[in-house]
Amino acid sequence: MRSQLFKTRITDLLGIRHPILCGGLGPRVSDADYVAAVVNAGGMGFIVAAGFADPDEFHAQLKRCRQLTQGQPFGVNLYISRQSGGLARVAEQIRILIEEGVSCVETAGASPQPVVGALREAGIKILHKVPAVKYAHSAARLGVDSIIMVGNDCGGHPGLFGISSMVQAAHGPSVVDLPVVIGGGIGTGRQMAAVLAMGADGIIMGSRMMVAEELWIHESYKEKVVRGDGTESVVVKRAIGDHHRVLLNDSARAVLALDDAKITDFEQFRPHVMGALAHEAYLTGDTSVGMLDYGPAVVFADAVKSVEAIFDDMIDDAAIAIRRLNGLETRNNQSDAALHNAAS
Repeated sequence: MRSQLFKTRITDLLGIRHPILCGGLGPRVSDADYVAAVVNAGGMGFIVAAGFADPDEFHAQLKRCRQLTQGQPFGVNLYISRQSGGLARVAEQIRILIEEGVSCVETAGASPQPVVGALREAGIKILHKVPAVKYAHSAARLGVDSIIMVGNDCGGHPGLFGISSMVQAAHGPSVVDLPVVIGGGIGTGRQMAAVLAMGADGIIMGSRMMVAEELWIHESYKEKVVRGDGTESVVVKRAIGDHHRVLLNDSARAVLALDDAKITDFEQFRPHVMGALAHEAYLTGDTSVGMLDYGPAVVFADAVKSVEAIFDDMIDDAAIAIRRLNGLETRNNQSDAALHNAAS
């Protein structure tokens, strides 16, 4: 277990050792065992509330995570749906997480406006996920505590604009006066060091973590991720404006055909995008069907390892990157800096 290398606004906000967040990996994937492993390794993880529709099961997951973390703070992912009944479901989830003493939430989907008041009143920190700076400004005005910006490389939902993580990392922190976390295509410590150097306060990972030992998903799926080089990633559901970066499989090919035909009737997509297909794939290891979130950062997932081992590798890699950058600084610049400091 590595000691703290970076102190940022996000480590202070969340009370964590490393500026590493692990986002919700889909309904039922990010469960109590995985999130607890992330927290115990020094980061912050989020149980996906949408994966546990039964209130008793949701309560049980939160209780188990608190037990496994020995009372350390952990998070919950809340999806703000525009569909009928969506806000009522989130309100019930918020009631439960307040009862269980959850410290922070990762909100995604529609505007967090309907839930900000209740969460702030309960003292729960809000990290809102956006695919572009324009949405970050809106969320900041609502009173969220932090912004998560994901670039086009992220597995799952990268948004409509195709903005790279490199641009988000350089632009976002310069115009948003909140702790900023960057995600999308990130899986190494040197990327973390680069993101922090550009002004961000942390990183968030998804695809890179699909090989974590603590995840319950089938071992053959994890081995597929280890073998992957990122070229198996494709963006689907473009025709209906719900861009989704997934593993290229039979379901993805069927949806790509609908996209190419410019079909906008969701009922034609439904048989290929049902969540039950993805859950079955994770359960059985048969990855031929289902919308399986999958980004190019799988190229960094070189072996099945514990969350703690993954984090340790990243911290070591970040330290090497910092030493390399320091070694590239010219003596003239070092002398100028010394003279400036002396004059000050």
